[in-house]
Amino acid sequence: MSRSLFAKKPLHVLLAEMEGESRLRRILGPVQLTSLGVGAIIGTGIFVLTGVAAHNKTGPALMLSFVISGLACIFAALCYAEFASMVPVAGSAYTYAYATLGELLAWIVGWDLVLEYAVASATVAHGWSHYFQDLIQLFGWTMFAPGQALEKYSNSPIDFDTASGHIVRTIYSFDLPALLISVIITIVLVKGIRESATFNAAMVAVKVAIVFFVIAVGAMYVDPRNWHPFAPFGFGGLTFFGKTVWGQTSSGGEPLGVMAGAATIFFAYIGFDSISTHAEEAKNPKRDVPIGIIASLALCTVLYIAVSAVLTGMVPYNKIAIDAPVSNAFTQVGLPWARYLVSFGALTGITSVLLVMMLSQPRILLAMARDGLLPASFFGAVHERFRTPWKSTILVGIFVSILASFLPLAILADLVNIGTLLAFVIVCGAVLIMRKTNPNAERPFRAPLGMFVPIAGIVICLLLMFSLPKENWYRLVIWLGIGLLIYFGYGRQHSVMAQIEAKAATKVRHR
Repeated sequence: MSRSLFAKKPLHVLLAEMEGESRLRRILGPVQLTSLGVGAIIGTGIFVLTGVAAHNKTGPALMLSFVISGLACIFAALCYAEFASMVPVAGSAYTYAYATLGELLAWIVGWDLVLEYAVASATVAHGWSHYFQDLIQLFGWTMFAPGQALEKYSNSPIDFDTASGHIVRTIYSFDLPALLISVIITIVLVKGIRESATFNAAMVAVKVAIVFFVIAVGAMYVDPRNWHPFAPFGFGGLTFFGKTVWGQTSSGGEPLGVMAGAATIFFAYIGFDSISTHAEEAKNPKRDVPIGIIASLALCTVLYIAVSAVLTGMVPYNKIAIDAPVSNAFTQVGLPWARYLVSFGALTGITSVLLVMMLSQPRILLAMARDGLLPASFFGAVHERFRTPWKSTILVGIFVSILASFLPLAILADLVNIGTLLAFVIVCGAVLIMRKTNPNAERPFRAPLGMFVPIAGIVICLLLMFSLPKENWYRLVIWLGIGLLIYFGYGRQHSVMAQIEAKAATKVRHR
């Protein structure tokens, strides 16, 4: 049994899976892949979480937090790019773990990616709702405003109080706009990858233009005095399972400082790894996927640092709005007309993030279903006409709709961060193992600097994980526990690799 639990999937088996009726359509080039990466990265992180982090955790030192998070992602991205060029099939980190660490750990990674993409989608939908309501109010539509007919359906019924560290009840019933956008995106995704990619490319062009507008125009209203003190909450924020190792804490026990801010806004960077989930749909995956991963991450890192510098320079950190920080900053400096433009760009940007996140999740489930770890008749079903995993796309849409409607932004964002960091740690570790176990395997792209890149990725990602509040560790353990119950209840008995090993063992005994 132990052999089956840690059975590794050979590279030739992974590559063979690209053939057959269940293969996805190859129509994505390097520009489209880069666009998908930018579409997944620039959105809620830059338009929403910058306000939360600057106001509550970092102050102007948010710029440094973006550098630290970006550094962690760069190391992880190089490892992703190496694997994606070797194994150009759907599945991302799950597939890489199966080839290097064995089935049980691959399942843990796959289940962890469900947490990353599905919960990230819910987080983004929740952020979309805030900007949507802000935008329509600018045009005089106040149906979601306080005292209006739909007020009860404008936010989640619970929230997280940072001062007390407790979850509190709100006056709302559920978040209707978040529910509706999740349903609309699901319909678009079922239609097909070509339509989804084209829709995403158009939105990416709009939001990148708005980001450049924010940087160029906002820079003219920067007051350097707003950058002092640079780090009002300190440079720390490093904790170890809830115990502060370095830095300050809030009255509710939340870590404060640059490291704590980096752990919080890490959510802003997730998305580049979604490119690797589409490797099977790339025209030339061995070349195009690494280009897409590295290009999108490099571009977004520069833009993030620039926007955070402008935002904290325009407005004192303690006056930055939490829900819609960028658009509100222009209002505070006397440019209320810019709020229309920024709100529209933010809404477009967040929509594209939601599309890419919800596009990626079913492809992880597809890879797991191919291996027998999930029911293939459902999660492995590919639509005959659209060539999309339509059943799992609809299921993901339902799941995202429920989470986005009932859970607040703070709980969702931190839960995504710790799951993503764990996946990055495992991918970096898998690169180290693959270089030892398969040193002669073809690597069209190889992460530079030898062993330094994967080791540095592991160390920095672990530091950021430790900088998250302890409640996130509890949620992660509970989530993984549920996943193990599903694995041993279903996946273990239906595993394709376990069946192959059993047949091989039977042949040996009959010789």
